[in-house]
Amino acid sequence: MMNPREKNKEIKFAFFGTSHIAVYVLDALEAAGFIPNLIVTQTPKPYGRGLEILPTEVETWARKRSIAVAYDFNEFERAKSDVAIVADYGKLIPKKLIDMPRRGFLNVHPSLLPRLRGASPIRSAILNDERTGVSVMLVNEGMDEGPIVAQKKIDVAPWPPWNSKLEKTLMQEGGILLAQILPQWISGYIDAHEQNHDIATYSEKIKKEDGLLDLKDDPYKNLLKIRAYEGWPGTYTFFERPSTSSGQAPAKRIRVGIIDAHMETNRLIIDTVKPEGKREMSYEEFLRSGAKPI
Repeated sequence: MMNPREKNKEIKFAFFGTSHIAVYVLDALEAAGFIPNLIVTQTPKPYGRGLEILPTEVETWARKRSIAVAYDFNEFERAKSDVAIVADYGKLIPKKLIDMPRRGFLNVHPSLLPRLRGASPIRSAILNDERTGVSVMLVNEGMDEGPIVAQKKIDVAPWPPWNSKLEKTLMQEGGILLAQILPQWISGYIDAHEQNHDIATYSEKIKKEDGLLDLKDDPYKNLLKIRAYEGWPGTYTFFERPSTSSGQAPAKRIRVGIIDAHMETNRLIIDTVKPEGKREMSYEEFLRSGAKPI
């Protein structure tokens, strides 16, 4: 009898993905013996101050395993895959491609659809203080509107988590769930079920200015923002520092990044900050400079 991991390698599939989030899914699939025949990812782009051309994280993963990589759809059209998998690809899949694989396109989505469709389901789950999970859905032309193949609620503790922890947990679990159902899906033993579109909610595209905190606002709401906006856009607020020059010079306005904080008896306790142009430091050290929140 063939080892299940060896049997999994017989499934011919393409993987559409771009960022480190998609790599979590690939790692889970690889651990279960699923290796894509083709990776479709976005074209390398200039990065950083030096504008160095760097491949996507998914391309780097593929190159280390000598898996074919494509930046357009021509190779995929020739590949004749049993199924295609999408995870954080960053582009819409054209309809002509959706119908090509024998068992369609499966998307790993980090929410309990139809909750939190759209651009920012992971950050929005934290912002909304909403427990979440993962869905494997059949891709159609709508935005996260395809029929559900499998779902799993994920409990994350302690809550609220940092964005980086939640995205890793959800996408790893999504890859594990996908690996569990993929053989049955390919064989036609399980079906997809229509979402209840009447109860759908949507996550918005996050903007840089969303990271501005009002320290007079609800403390827990501010904590949720600090955790959700980790990395990008980050959270910040403004302080004033008295002028050190003689005379009546106005106080200096300072933009201060809020790096870390926690709750104590319904109060937001700021732990670490990064004043504009300065190193990270403890909040206590920063306050010794005489700065006060505006």
